[in-house]
Amino acid sequence: MNQINPAYARASAGVLETNKVLRNTYALLAMTLTFSAFTAGLSMALELPHPGVILTLIGYFGLLFLVSKFQNSVLGLVFIFALTGFMGLTLGPILNVYLTHVGNGAQLVMTALGGTGAIFLGLSAYALTTRKNFSFLGGMLTAGILVAFLAALVALFLPDMPGLHIAVSAMFIVLMAGLILYQTSEIVHGGESNYILATVTLYVSIFNLFTSLLQLLGIFGGDE
Repeated sequence: MNQINPAYARASAGVLETNKVLRNTYALLAMTLTFSAFTAGLSMALELPHPGVILTLIGYFGLLFLVSKFQNSVLGLVFIFALTGFMGLTLGPILNVYLTHVGNGAQLVMTALGGTGAIFLGLSAYALTTRKNFSFLGGMLTAGILVAFLAALVALFLPDMPGLHIAVSAMFIVLMAGLILYQTSEIVHGGESNYILATVTLYVSIFNLFTSLLQLLGIFGGDE
């Protein structure tokens, strides 16, 4: 009777687990993006005001903490939908500004949306097909995101400095592209086995990528 090689069995189990995490991550990502789009559309239809920077940050980091805390339970799913729904509500007023105050706002929004989709799909496909390990980006991304976040806070108080806003948006685009590569690589190589955490990372990457692209397009191609 042939015996199964233990090393082969472990490798096969690892591949199956990785594929499971990938499937669950992309399925949950699709659902959260759809839900976020729904809440954004609801916010636009109701013409809800933007909650402001402070409430947005409190809501974002608070819900992000809860997602992380309950990552291994059903509550983790509840809080990830709460987070993505909340982010959709904050996005709605921003989109309304472009659609009502910028002559070619609809074109800018669709271009940003298409660009975001192309970047995400392209980078994900690259990481999945080449199976390169991008774990070396972890430290650089953490430091870069911290710097970009602080720069974004400074830019809020300096609205008359378009150069700073351009730099911040460009930084976020590069960093979010790197984060997509990093997170996808972590799933492929077994560094991330929790699909809830993987989903929230990819969602945040896509959200920031879209808003940053939209801001850059508004600065360079907006028809006031």
